[in-house]
Amino acid sequence: MTPLSTPDLHALVEGVYADLAPFRGEGAVADYIPQLARVDPQSFGLAVATTGGDVITAGDALAPFSIQSVSKVFTLALALGKWGDGLWKRVGREPSGTAFNSIVQLEQEKGIPRNPFINAGAIVVTDSLLAGHQPREALGEILRFLHFLADDESIVVDQAVARSEQATGFRNQALANYMRAFGNLHHPVDLTLGVYFHQCAIAMSCAQLAKAGLFLANAGRLITGGSVVSRERARRINALMLTCGHYDASGDFAYRVGLPGKSGVGGGILAIVPGQAAIAVWSPGLNANGNSALGTRALELLAQRTGWSVFGG
Repeated sequence: MTPLSTPDLHALVEGVYADLAPFRGEGAVADYIPQLARVDPQSFGLAVATTGGDVITAGDALAPFSIQSVSKVFTLALALGKWGDGLWKRVGREPSGTAFNSIVQLEQEKGIPRNPFINAGAIVVTDSLLAGHQPREALGEILRFLHFLADDESIVVDQAVARSEQATGFRNQALANYMRAFGNLHHPVDLTLGVYFHQCAIAMSCAQLAKAGLFLANAGRLITGGSVVSRERARRINALMLTCGHYDASGDFAYRVGLPGKSGVGGGILAIVPGQAAIAVWSPGLNANGNSALGTRALELLAQRTGWSVFGG
């Protein structure tokens, strides 16, 4: 992938935003979480953080939003640091082909979730981070990790969203109880889900999220030189994002965009351009698969115009 000059990238980002701004509001907000139903569907932001240190933004790129399942990328990195390949005894690495909150495969596969990015798999990852910690300590570890990655200590949990999720998260409670019955959840369900709901309710802007994800574009290192994960681990997290990061639309996203990505029902998507940049987009309206409709289109356009793709230009 050919590096782009900063002025060229500025022009491309602004052009993508301008071309898609008339379509703001398309899709449907995630109204099954009441607090998310109140988000302005017209919101649309785009940020690109480059390995050269630039952060290029357009639209509502500085407005915080609930990152939801995008948080699963960061908790996976933490859990792999804690447990290494032992984590894979509890969660698989295959695409699910089912909705993000499906319970169907768990019975057949004896409580082992298909991958760490569907809800069941992410709940197991969160449960692994609770080992030796109280819930508040585990959540603090997640927040400190994001502060470190984004170089920004202003990132916090949106408590209203967390309360809303706890009050309505019956599907996640079912998933957690089912895995607990198979012995694949090691802590009380309410403790694990308390951390999980709060991690999903972390609020970040596109600019913060792109900066936090940049280590995955930079061989596992901060652009200031500090190591976050090994080069091999960064590559493997990117591989899982490409194959599993968009639930039952992961194949379509790889076909259309060609970059590792992780979506969240808050309307955010984090995409990684290995060696080049991390991209964060936000538009709350979701498509039928629970992924940002306009955000996906923005990433597709940006990938086309930059020539960025892990499959070659």
